[in-house]
Amino acid sequence: MQNERPIIGITTGDLNGVGPELIIKTLSDNRILELCTPVVFTSNKVINYYRRLIPDNQFNFTSTKDLTKLNPKQVNIFTCWEEEVPIQPGALTDTGGKYAIRSLMVATQCLKDGQLDALVTAPIHKGNTQLPDFPYTGHTPFLKEKFGAKDVLMLLYSEKIRVGLVTEHIPIAKVATSITKELLQLKLNILRDSLIKDFGIDKPKIAVLGLNPHAGDDGHIGNEEQTIIKPIIESMQQQGHLVYGPYGADAFFARSSYLQFDAVLAMYHDQGLAPFKAIAGGEGVNYTAGLPVIRTSPDHGTAFDIAGKNVADTASFSEAIFQCIDLLNRRADYATYTANPLRRGRIEKEKEGEGEKIEA
Repeated sequence: MQNERPIIGITTGDLNGVGPELIIKTLSDNRILELCTPVVFTSNKVINYYRRLIPDNQFNFTSTKDLTKLNPKQVNIFTCWEEEVPIQPGALTDTGGKYAIRSLMVATQCLKDGQLDALVTAPIHKGNTQLPDFPYTGHTPFLKEKFGAKDVLMLLYSEKIRVGLVTEHIPIAKVATSITKELLQLKLNILRDSLIKDFGIDKPKIAVLGLNPHAGDDGHIGNEEQTIIKPIIESMQQQGHLVYGPYGADAFFARSSYLQFDAVLAMYHDQGLAPFKAIAGGEGVNYTAGLPVIRTSPDHGTAFDIAGKNVADTASFSEAIFQCIDLLNRRADYATYTANPLRRGRIEKEKEGEGEKIEA
């Protein structure tokens, strides 16, 4: 692209949730324009409505309908609709969901067409987004189908911990029957590949949690560990991969064992995300690993209870933007590093030389 900084698309999320407020607060800091050119997919009317609820904000923007004519010195609002839309902060309405999905669909199409470098999504709510043209439980399955990925992995991370999920937004009653050797192997492969390509970890060390309490207690509390999880772990170890477990989830997190690993693979949503959110402290990022593109989001939902009150914390949303840029850079570095084996050899020799100097 002509722009020297990455063009980052940002969806508006539910119009009645905290998404628009987070966007305005985060992008009011003009220093972010030194890192990227943000493009928010919404309407001027939505932005101006929320600007009035945030006193003394420094949010300035340029409106556009043409992504080839962006203003790199300001936030760009890509107009997805012109009509008046009723906004009711804190309310779960059909309108809030309808326009959240319009924002998402327009942005992802622009990403697929190569007009954006990456995407950050503000939160949507499952209660008003189950539409005829959006039969998905969330962003992750939608993006998987949109970009034709065999499978993807919901990966949440912060400076302290990375947690991936084998199953995502499904009822607990369906978790055990959903976990198969094939699915577990697929998720582990995606996690390992992402740690290498997106996080720059050459030999990632992965912990796998058990499904049952105490990881099944040698088959006394369920046998999924023995029949499904252990065989896959042993197979990967035989291939030289650093994959360990299965671990009982309660003791694993209580003893801070996650600090010994580059990532943790949990069997279901709350098993991994409850401890993650307690550990991340509101600064976590949700990343869809396994896509050919980069997509991040904050690790929280629409937060209707505080929407429109100017109290939403931007920490996770801001981090989602910063991490989006970092992931782009690391993936580009990996592509360059692996494309030329001669260059790789030179880099490794330079690192060895630096090590010898330090030892001396």
